Amino acid sequence: MKTIQKQRSRRSEASSLSGKSLEIRVIMVKEHKRFDSLLGDYHYLGESRPVGDSMRMVAEIDGQWVGLLMWGSAAYRLKDRDEFIGWTPTQRAQRQKLVVQNRRFLLLAERGEHPNLASRILGSVVRELPRLWFEAFGYEPLLAETFTDIEAYEGTCYKASGWQTLGLTKGYSRHRADFYVPNNRPKKLWVRQLCKDAPALLRAMNLPEVCRKGAQSDADGVLPLQKKQIESLHQVLCKAPDPRASNRTFHIGSILTIVAMAIFSGHQNLVQIVRFANRLRNDQRKDLGLPRFSSDSSYRKVPSYKVFYNLLRKLDVEAFARCLSQWLAQHSGTLPTALALDGKFIRNTVGVVCLVDHDTGVPRSMTKASKKEGEGKDCEIKAAQRMIREETDLSNTLITADALHCQRQTANDIVQRGGDFILQAKDNQKTVHRLAAKLTRNLSPLLPVRKKPTAE
Repeated sequence: MKTIQKQRSRRSEASSLSGKSLEIRVIMVKEHKRFDSLLGDYHYLGESRPVGDSMRMVAEIDGQWVGLLMWGSAAYRLKDRDEFIGWTPTQRAQRQKLVVQNRRFLLLAERGEHPNLASRILGSVVRELPRLWFEAFGYEPLLAETFTDIEAYEGTCYKASGWQTLGLTKGYSRHRADFYVPNNRPKKLWVRQLCKDAPALLRAMNLPEVCRKGAQSDADGVLPLQKKQIESLHQVLCKAPDPRASNRTFHIGSILTIVAMAIFSGHQNLVQIVRFANRLRNDQRKDLGLPRFSSDSSYRKVPSYKVFYNLLRKLDVEAFARCLSQWLAQHSGTLPTALALDGKFIRNTVGVVCLVDHDTGVPRSMTKASKKEGEGKDCEIKAAQRMIREETDLSNTLITADALHCQRQTANDIVQRGGDFILQAKDNQKTVHRLAAKLTRNLSPLLPVRKKPTAE
């Protein structure tokens, strides 16, 4: 590593910079060469190659560069960070962009030359980062992360500027898409919340409006089930009757397993199911028994839109639902006690009503439905009531549903089986809506109302 004492001394004032105004800005394109050159010459890791949404920032005092920061995408998987946030694997994959990583931080002064300058820069940056990121990419990140080499740095400037340490990494580096190699250099992991209650927001059902554009990742290779569960689901769905001709390329068990997992993941139409299939990794395709492109190729094909459409158009939906119900019964020990009642429709080809785990999205039971609203035994309301009546015991179970299911019969069916319910009330039930609004008008949400003391 180059000796930089002389070079840096020419860039730094001998006098203290305390008290002078510090400005944080994104550098201009014409300044990229100078920025990268400084990182390459003076940072022990060298310059950082931008990948995805990334940002080069400079800290200035009186027009003089005193610090450089490179921001980019977060690490794909970090056990301590993921436990700190508490999000699911699917949420992590979809909302990865809302965590940004400080990949490089270079102070253009000798250590100790300007006390507290590093922590001043870091403190100013995290205040400006959400706004600057929104201006550049259209969404605000919620959490920042970085690493420090425990053999070379204590990370004091991060601690002083409000970052918190979550532990040490395992000493692995990501190599290519799905592989990690040991580097024998564990690093200390630091995080900084960019807004209040950032972990709660990252795992919430609904994100703030300014963050939603950053939560549109494709979640490549993220499945709603564990590998053993997928294997057993595939075995069960292989027994479903296949209405297609015998000269088929894809087995019905493989196609229906993909359809089921896509529905479990919250996808609601055929286009989304096809995209879900295309995001499967090659090892996942192999586990599902998908065919090779050629006899000498190890890469596996996925069904096309036409393959999914032709099968679903002819599929015996009742047989499909029976197979899924059989599999769900086999895994009843892991079923949740908080369930969402919801209908999923793939155009007009197939529709199901499910009782779904709030946290994981895994269904407890499902049944066929032919249309969203209207009369008839297979409309969503009637199908849902029929499915609930098939449940023998809903003790210690809370069922939530949207306004479509705010029906007297649905509520009675749940209560009769020992369950509780939260049903959304809208103008489709005007009397219930009016009474609920009146009763809750002066209530504090989730908190009891303190009664006024009576005069003695």
